Amino acid sequence: MIKESLKGKITRISGPVIEADGMRGAKMYDVVRVGDENLLGEIIRLNENIATIQVYEDTNGLKPGEKVISTDLPLSVELGPGLLTNIYDGIQRPLPTIYDQTGDFIERGVEADALDRNKKWKFVPTSKVGDKLKGCDVLGEVQETSIILHKIMVPPNIEGTLISIVNKGEYKIEDVIATISSRDREIKLSMLQKWPVRQARPVKEKYDPSLPLITGQRVVDTFFPVAKGGTAAIPGGFGTGKTVMLHQLAKWSDAQVVIYVGCGERGNEMTDVLREFPKLKDPKTGESLMKRTVLIANTSNMPVAARDASVYTGITLAEYYRDMGYDVALMADSTSRLAEAMREISGRLEEMPGEEGYPAYLASRLAEFYERAGRAKLLGSKNKEGSVSVMGAVSPPGGDFSEPVAQNTLRIVKVFWALDSDLADRRHFPSINWLKSYSLYLDEVSSWWKKDVGEHWLNLRNNAMALLQKESELQEIVKLVGPDALPAKERALLESARMIREDFLQQSAFHEVDTYCSEKKQYEMLRIMSKYSDLIQKAIENNVNIEDIISIKSRENIARMGTISNQEFEKKFKDIENELEQEIEGIINEVNKT
Repeated sequence: MIKESLKGKITRISGPVIEADGMRGAKMYDVVRVGDENLLGEIIRLNENIATIQVYEDTNGLKPGEKVISTDLPLSVELGPGLLTNIYDGIQRPLPTIYDQTGDFIERGVEADALDRNKKWKFVPTSKVGDKLKGCDVLGEVQETSIILHKIMVPPNIEGTLISIVNKGEYKIEDVIATISSRDREIKLSMLQKWPVRQARPVKEKYDPSLPLITGQRVVDTFFPVAKGGTAAIPGGFGTGKTVMLHQLAKWSDAQVVIYVGCGERGNEMTDVLREFPKLKDPKTGESLMKRTVLIANTSNMPVAARDASVYTGITLAEYYRDMGYDVALMADSTSRLAEAMREISGRLEEMPGEEGYPAYLASRLAEFYERAGRAKLLGSKNKEGSVSVMGAVSPPGGDFSEPVAQNTLRIVKVFWALDSDLADRRHFPSINWLKSYSLYLDEVSSWWKKDVGEHWLNLRNNAMALLQKESELQEIVKLVGPDALPAKERALLESARMIREDFLQQSAFHEVDTYCSEKKQYEMLRIMSKYSDLIQKAIENNVNIEDIISIKSRENIARMGTISNQEFEKKFKDIENELEQEIEGIINEVNKT
């Protein structure tokens, strides 16, 4: 029942921002219904009885004097079985359902439940009457998809004694499945929960990042790793491969659940995601990747204000699955479009602009989003763990990393994958510049790599980086005098660095095998390339001609290591390594004889 005092009238319209009079008693961030078509909006400023509202739909045709009604509730998302495989817009309206209602174009004011109210789910209780339950304790389980077991939890802000729970069977998400006695009142619970998007879901404590998020991308996992619960930024100009990189991270990272937010990017890029994901198979289960994915599409032709809501919707869904004990990866493409939406709304509000017209609170808003990432001990009595890892693309105009969005993002995130237009022009993908990028998680995750993959991982990685840095220094000389003028040792060093660049750092997203590289395979590839570097230096010391080394057969076999399947590489890599040693030793022996 809506209070009469929370009904107002439109007095001013400026694009997606409106002002309404007669809103005394409303609260910040309350959801409102605007105009005769009941457009969805959110209060973003209050001044006595005047409310300023950002509208999440097209405001063309609105007139002063039309009604504004507050729902007295904050912008919230629906949580429960049925989220996975679904496609939502920025305010969690299911796009397939809306398509059935209105066709290709979303009509203004259209409403649809985020979760199907009529579908029945097979609920299996795991708690029993008399149990003392806290927030996020599990009441029962639902097999949401063949990959993900959905855990029906007590809401975070409730605790008490379970006094009733239904038997195993099929139920709709609004059916009462349990009753909890809490502080002399009975609370009825269903499989459906709601949570305000701007409020982070609570946890017991956050852990320091120590486990790597394995992505299957060599330049990421080995050179610039991100931790589970970590934050990363992918800045790059047009055509440098940001979107394909995010697609790869979404497809292959070892998170159990993926939330992909298309925030203000072109519609054709989101279409690629929608078409590709159902066809892609999870490397661990063989099932479709869509069975563990939620897509949020708020493309550039959709209302600009909804971009702000879309990233909060995405992070809230991610926290919900984290609370079940899952590792969740959230991809935001791109936060630059979110910042542009902030700039437009700020301009409509006539706020004092900051650098390049962005609002003064740009940094705090970006931090508010990224800081909801983390690996944590969860609420509840069983001390579960879960994580949310956030990776956001940044689209600086002209590839200028000194612009405000890129700079403010760099102050917040701990991994920086700098995409380079020169590398992209040379068709080197992923076009992550190894001299400009960095990861602050390197020391934290190195102990896991040493223990679970190979004890020399950090040394191999650091030696490879040193080679690449030395190559960069030598390239200045090569441009002046040519490679033939260099001493043999330095030419050998250039050859070793070229191998790492072309055969390790380069990786094809569209090759059936090379698109994903297991951590053990990455380690062995780098180890063999390091051995190649050591052996050719040894050959040079024994007066072997550098041209004789470059032309050996095993050099070509090393170049093709990325295309050897993740199941067969161990045997084949041993053969390549043995052949490499025999060939170079043979060349050295021939030289010594003469």
